[in-house]
Amino acid sequence: MRESSPPVLATALVVDTRGRMLVLSMPRPTGGAVACLPSVQASGAHAPEAELADTLYGQFGVHPHHLKRLLAVDCEQLSPVLTLVSHVHLVGPLDEHQVRAVKTPPLLTVRWLAPEAVIQLLPALAASRLRAAVAAWHTGSIAHLVGGRVQLGSPAGFTPAQRAHLEDTRALDPDLHQAMRPKVLAEVNVLLTDPAGHALLLHPASGYDPTWHLPGDGIGSDMGEGPREAARRVLRGQLHLDLPVGRLLAVDWINGTPQLSRMAYTFHGTTLGEHDLARIRLNPHQHTEWRMASADDSKTLVHEPLHQRLDACLTTLWNNTGPVELRSGIPRS
Repeated sequence: MRESSPPVLATALVVDTRGRMLVLSMPRPTGGAVACLPSVQASGAHAPEAELADTLYGQFGVHPHHLKRLLAVDCEQLSPVLTLVSHVHLVGPLDEHQVRAVKTPPLLTVRWLAPEAVIQLLPALAASRLRAAVAAWHTGSIAHLVGGRVQLGSPAGFTPAQRAHLEDTRALDPDLHQAMRPKVLAEVNVLLTDPAGHALLLHPASGYDPTWHLPGDGIGSDMGEGPREAARRVLRGQLHLDLPVGRLLAVDWINGTPQLSRMAYTFHGTTLGEHDLARIRLNPHQHTEWRMASADDSKTLVHEPLHQRLDACLTTLWNNTGPVELRSGIPRS
């Protein structure tokens, strides 16, 4: 006799660019209302995420391409012979125009609230799943739960205090300890200057970010790439320049709580002459234009933490000092 697969409930964590979350209110037969997130019980004919995408589009008008990655998996024992598997998927972020276009199904009320406000509205089990899913969203990982309880080894869902207690009581073996430790992203920037001391800035092709950036990218540490090798790759890939990378100017620690923290290495690339500037070719999928900006111009072109880092790096370069230790762009004393 063939055993049937456990039913799968696919839930959508729909977010907008302001960090708010879509929550539904459904009237109770006995009066009042109950809060819930958009969900569908998968039939098994298609993958759960495909059925969730169809539901979001059919009921709410949310396009399937907004359905992103899996955030959490929970197994709930409904009876001695029946287990419900719940998947939570990230959807969005939706911009203001897309939020206004979301349809409201009959008998439901749609609201956009901060995640903590949504967690307070949901029943306890759904709130536990959502809390772990939000942690997984912020940290780029997946939460593993059973009955709404985060399991040992899950890279998301434990609070720092809970994790510290487990470590202090030696409840974790080396593998679980490594899986639960917080992760840090590493990135590299390259400061390219001209003889007048202007810095090369790039404008991203993405419409989400109107500010300018230094040439830079994440470090492919999983492929054995180090900061200096990443800097060379950035020059080749983003500017089509094969130039030597100069000295390290700064290391910046950016605390991203609740998101992952980042460590940014900034190198001086070289001083660009007219011949180098004429050879710059941008990847149109990454950047739309470049410019050489003075220190005063950069104040209005880049966001504040990066401007502080850029200012510290230029000072280090001109004074032939450093490298300097920064915390979110501010030199540490």
